[in-house]
Amino acid sequence: RSFQRPGSNVRSPFGRLVLHLSVNQTGETRLLTLTAIDLDTGQSISQAERAYVPKKQVMGNLALVSHPGKGANTARFNFREWRVEGSGIVETPERSAGPILGTQYTVHNNVLKLTAQMMPVGPWDNQAVRLQVLRGRVWKTVATSRIIAPGWTAPFRIANWDSSKDAQYRVSYRWRTSGNDMREFTWGGTIRRDPAEKPVIVVAGFTGNHNTRGSVDRGRYEWTRNGLWFPHNDITSNVAKHRPDLLFFSGDQVYEGASPTAAIRGKGETTMLDYLYKWYLFSWAYRDLTKDIPTITIPDDHDVYQGNIWGRGGRMTEKDDKGGYVESAEFVKMVERTQTSHLPDPYDPTPVEQGIGVYYAPMNIGRISVAIIEDRKFKWGPNGVVPPTDTGRADHVNDPNFDPKTADVEGAQLLGERQEKFLRDWAADWTGADMKMVVSQTIFGNLATHHGGNLSYLVADYDSNGWPQSGRARALHEMRRGFAFMLGGDQHLSTIVQHGIDGFDDAGWSFCVPSIANFYPRAWNPPKGRSVKDDGWPADMPEYTGRFHDGFGNPVTVHAATNPGEDMGHEPKSLHNRMPGYGIVKLNKRDRTITMENWPRFSDPANKKTAVQYDGWPKTIKQTDNYGRKPVAWLPTIKVTGIEDPVVQVSHSDTGKILYTLRIKGTEFRPWTFAKGHYDVQVGELETDRVQVRQRLRAFKGNETVVRLNF
Repeated sequence: RSFQRPGSNVRSPFGRLVLHLSVNQTGETRLLTLTAIDLDTGQSISQAERAYVPKKQVMGNLALVSHPGKGANTARFNFREWRVEGSGIVETPERSAGPILGTQYTVHNNVLKLTAQMMPVGPWDNQAVRLQVLRGRVWKTVATSRIIAPGWTAPFRIANWDSSKDAQYRVSYRWRTSGNDMREFTWGGTIRRDPAEKPVIVVAGFTGNHNTRGSVDRGRYEWTRNGLWFPHNDITSNVAKHRPDLLFFSGDQVYEGASPTAAIRGKGETTMLDYLYKWYLFSWAYRDLTKDIPTITIPDDHDVYQGNIWGRGGRMTEKDDKGGYVESAEFVKMVERTQTSHLPDPYDPTPVEQGIGVYYAPMNIGRISVAIIEDRKFKWGPNGVVPPTDTGRADHVNDPNFDPKTADVEGAQLLGERQEKFLRDWAADWTGADMKMVVSQTIFGNLATHHGGNLSYLVADYDSNGWPQSGRARALHEMRRGFAFMLGGDQHLSTIVQHGIDGFDDAGWSFCVPSIANFYPRAWNPPKGRSVKDDGWPADMPEYTGRFHDGFGNPVTVHAATNPGEDMGHEPKSLHNRMPGYGIVKLNKRDRTITMENWPRFSDPANKKTAVQYDGWPKTIKQTDNYGRKPVAWLPTIKVTGIEDPVVQVSHSDTGKILYTLRIKGTEFRPWTFAKGHYDVQVGELETDRVQVRQRLRAFKGNETVVRLNF
């Protein structure tokens, strides 16, 4: 508001102005009183203005804005002092932001990696950030980091970390305040001990972090819970009740447009600051979880300001579907610093093109071996690679006569040779692990048939990991060698799928988690021609479940999907009717089972009377279901004494290729094969001298022989 001095027709700024805002509770309304006072004269510049406002319209924070108004180029006022008081005001200092915004960390093989996310500080400010651990009653500095700009991250790496016990930590930063005083700011939590003894490891999975119903910078906006979903307190409070051991954010932590403001693209430092504004909202919303719980965060397309991403090995491109990055390499590297610098050391740190780094890596937590992969960085783009589409977009196919075989272009990459080798080595390495899981940006199939607000039908979508088919098959083949379960996101559609390579159900299971909030709904409702008839599927299951070929001809068995359309009975409908929420995975090491849970945002998991999951969840599978090929022959039964739960590895005697590796439960195991012949078997702890080998064991259908191994 423009204030003018009493008796004057000239509006002018004042050097020392107090805006006195009083907010008082009055039933379901709040009385707002605003008075402006000139501190030089002590006079009121305006008469007190009063308004009775519905309570729900003034929930949240207060902001004071100097706005230029229509047609003006610059704002005319700034404010040095203002005062707010009244019974309707509650101060919550713990919700303030900065200069330390939050932390994320992981621990793998006794190496702690932690990144402190700072607010922007000037080059003249202190650049040192300290990591301190509470020893007794004293905070001891264990490492110091320099702030890296752009991005303002302070990364720490500490080897020989004792992961057998909890450690209270804090990040400390000394900053000169506006009053020219040096003040110490801290933020911290608990570095948890490795939960190796826990029988069940709980993983919370997220994707697609929209903050608002639409762009707040396009005309009038409803600043209530109907339009403002940040800071996602419903999700963060509900997730905490599951007491997860690991958090996994699969991508799109940032949406560059309309969440909450339009994107600023191609503007160098300004684009970086635009990203940071939106990344800070994510960091602020989830920091109370990430400060205490190990967290895997990986970026996806919108995080790097692209509608889709086919990284093609890190090259530069002017159009995303040609493969590569549209924004500068410096921008991409900054995004990856903010989101992934706390992850375990990469399997192979060699940068890709433009000097962009990699973050694919193994991580062990609670005797669960996790493979973190980058399923978009090496993937080829479809434009100029596959036959032209009929939609005007290189990635969307709507031709009913589309032949998927024409899309499986020789040489087209999905994960690329580097990551395929990583998965091959990882699947065979069971050091300190009882079960395995792969986390990726999305799942390995084309599991959305309808897209957008009108749910328009698509025959195939090249943005999915259903393409390229040969790359998909190689990835699934490497993962099933280790009986690995797959967890991903991105699709705006939550699903449970068992994947096939040569036929149905011969590979692993995947769980695609629901979006935190969903702008762009998708559904799985394939035409009847894609389903497999007379397959014995239960008659009481929804018609969209069963065995199908996806848009690229890949065999997929769909057990559950959160198709939108039903009124969920919760406001705002624009949020809840698009099936938002989060996923929970429970890896039971005692039973060697995996349970998938799918929780809507509105459901309180602690309330046994009202807690509800989406239809089709929960579902439990066995660890061995992740290698679904039907056995053809068997090797002798292995009976072991002197060692509990040994690792068993089966390989072809003639080629040396590993068929599978598995840590068994107990001391007895009957290995199976998929063809008759001779196989080598290793048993024990394979990376130590406690291992025994039996070569050229014969596999045949009626094999009832026994091999006894004593350690």
